[in-house]
Amino acid sequence: MRAAPAAAYNVPSGGAIAAPKEGPMTKVTIESIIGWMSWYGQSAIRIAWPSTQGPKTVWIDPLKIGQREKSDLILITHPHSDHFDQESMDILYGPSTIAMGPSEVILRRRGMITIEPGQSKDLVWIKVEAVPAYNIVKKSNHPRSSKWNGYILSIGDLRVWHAGDTERIPEMKGYHADIALVPLGQTYTMESVEEAAGAVIDSGAKVAIPIHYGMYEGSAADAARFASLLEGKAKVVLLPQKK
Repeated sequence: MRAAPAAAYNVPSGGAIAAPKEGPMTKVTIESIIGWMSWYGQSAIRIAWPSTQGPKTVWIDPLKIGQREKSDLILITHPHSDHFDQESMDILYGPSTIAMGPSEVILRRRGMITIEPGQSKDLVWIKVEAVPAYNIVKKSNHPRSSKWNGYILSIGDLRVWHAGDTERIPEMKGYHADIALVPLGQTYTMESVEEAAGAVIDSGAKVAIPIHYGMYEGSAADAARFASLLEGKAKVVLLPQKK
């Protein structure tokens, strides 16, 4: 039986929860993954860790990134400009970078690999599964027919689900995530904060991280409400927004 977690805690802006380095004798934990994770606003997430295959950096939907760095994997959920930022791609993309996204994205950028809901790619050091992300009520925002993505990343034995832009959809009950990153915006994505919390519960995640708020829609008050709704059901981590 899962112990009831605290409602929420903040990751200090200077860096983080103590995150043990990954090595041959070190098991990847939920706490270590959170410590390796940074949020750059909207849905832009960076995970950088000392993998057994060497240091690895993964970006999901990088946005307004100003500093060049080595990037091993870039994942794009869909072609909207606050998720598919060509300038950030130019900055992060290098000779050894693997970039993936739905077909509508790769048609706009050469060198990317197509991945759509139901498909997966195993890169040895990480497994990437594309899962559906779409609107049920606000269908014109993110139509199911577009085959845009959320992603489940398997790091060690743990599953990190990045929801992309979506409402609460039936498929979420099969995601079996350990960490869930879900959007709080109520204009283009979830219908309500309650719906976002319900999506976390559907996924079975032990930890929930709100994203997609504070820039164009959604607020810190929504994040606090999200934490309150999940008290006793999942631990909510509020990542500070990196600049």
